[in-house]
Amino acid sequence: MSKLKESLDFPRPLTTVDGVVFAIRDDALHVLLVQRAAGEGEPFPGSWALPGGFVDTVRDNSLEACAIRKLKEKTGVVSPYLEQLGSWGSATRDPRGWSATHAYFALLPAVPTRDQHAADAEWFAVTAGRVKPKLAFDHGDILQAAIQRLRSKVEYTSLPAYLMPQEFTLPDLQRVYEIVLDRVLEKSAFRARMLAADLIEPLARMRKGPNRPAQLYRLKKAKSPVYFARTFNPPG
Repeated sequence: MSKLKESLDFPRPLTTVDGVVFAIRDDALHVLLVQRAAGEGEPFPGSWALPGGFVDTVRDNSLEACAIRKLKEKTGVVSPYLEQLGSWGSATRDPRGWSATHAYFALLPAVPTRDQHAADAEWFAVTAGRVKPKLAFDHGDILQAAIQRLRSKVEYTSLPAYLMPQEFTLPDLQRVYEIVLDRVLEKSAFRARMLAADLIEPLARMRKGPNRPAQLYRLKKAKSPVYFARTFNPPG
């Protein structure tokens, strides 16, 4: 054994990566949860938790690579937006021993079907910043941090655009902003901001319906979110 390996011969914490995966479903913000196994020796058997798992030192060359792999395993898709949220660690968060998890949050433009996501995964509505089931480990705290981060960044960025399908109208986009922020936005001001941001481009067709035809848009190619000069001020 080399001197370097000898110098690193000390107990290591369990290391995991967990993902907070958001999508819009049934006109509400949803988060993807997985149900833990009920086998003997499993911590929090049968409880709901954020999707994630242990870092594979052979397959994962970074924490982000692990997050992408776990997201693909649970949803069957690769998120267009992935951001590191933070790290949580203690001697008590996992009954198996000292553990640390590195959390990411992801945004999906469409909800995967049952055939796409893992059999143990389900979507849960976020109501008043919470979900109904009590989450395993400290995943409730991680979810709260992710919701707060998402809502904070939505105030001054184009993050909700990553929740949109390939084609949408301006009212569609405004509705997604309102769902995430949990408040109504002023229509004309929102429209002016979106068009001025050079974020979207019109398509050569309209959406037809019972009312007046609506212009369809799509996102312009962008490697990162657009940042606005000011936040969306609450009405009134």
